[in-house]
Amino acid sequence: MILIADGGSTKCDWILLDKKGDEVFKTRTKGLNPAVFPEHMLEQRIEENSDLQEVKSKVDKIHFYGAGCGTETPRKLLQNIIANFFTNASEVIVKEDMVAAVYAATSEPGIVCILGTGSNSCYFDGENIEMAVQSLGYVLMDEASGNYFGKRLIRDYYYKRMPPDIAKKFEESYNLDSDEIKKNLYQRENPNTYLASFAEFIFSNERNGYFYKLVHEGVKEFIHTRVLCFRQAQNVPIHFIGTIAYFSEDIIRAVAQPYHLEIGNIVRRPIDGIVEYYRKNVLKVK
Repeated sequence: MILIADGGSTKCDWILLDKKGDEVFKTRTKGLNPAVFPEHMLEQRIEENSDLQEVKSKVDKIHFYGAGCGTETPRKLLQNIIANFFTNASEVIVKEDMVAAVYAATSEPGIVCILGTGSNSCYFDGENIEMAVQSLGYVLMDEASGNYFGKRLIRDYYYKRMPPDIAKKFEESYNLDSDEIKKNLYQRENPNTYLASFAEFIFSNERNGYFYKLVHEGVKEFIHTRVLCFRQAQNVPIHFIGTIAYFSEDIIRAVAQPYHLEIGNIVRRPIDGIVEYYRKNVLKVK
């Protein structure tokens, strides 16, 4: 049996397939980003999942696609953790989440973008992935991501740029005490996930001018920095993966129009598309 995982900083979806491509089970753990989380936390998040504990001895192969796995050191760290947990597995492969995003979005040439807790993009020529910019994470990059919008909301609230009625609702929804915010950002683990948790405020409330402007500016910045950097941008579809993209589809299309960009597939949860890719191309189920 093959276990496929799509992991971000906030959550990780796992699906176990048998040799016929049938789903044995689906489960979810907390995020497993090896570039952000310490080794003991990555181990704990896998070990505390009862579904994975039950099947760990039966899994033959694990293919993990995740945020923070684009460079050798964190990729090797996570690969060793997974191999030590699934001791009977003959194969453990760990690749960056952009690979899974491509599998979920398209089999044809195109630009594939991730807008989730973090953000990223690549060009897919039909066979290979080309990265125009190496991601430096939530502090310096991650435009239009969950942590980007969380940061914007907190700043607007403290600079009093947030409309009063929205600010009042924001206060009622989150602990905005300055000491609490600073503690989460500078003393506790996972500041990127903490920031991203605020982005839900935008998409769980009724759309208004303030929210529209905020998301529009973030998406426009992403298009400028992470899409137009590819010379092929105006010749191939632009696909988007992730929850932020899913809830911002109308704004993405509005921002893309003046640049004559063709928006392709917008997929909220890539794991289902990854499974279909495996059934057709890896397991070769007819």
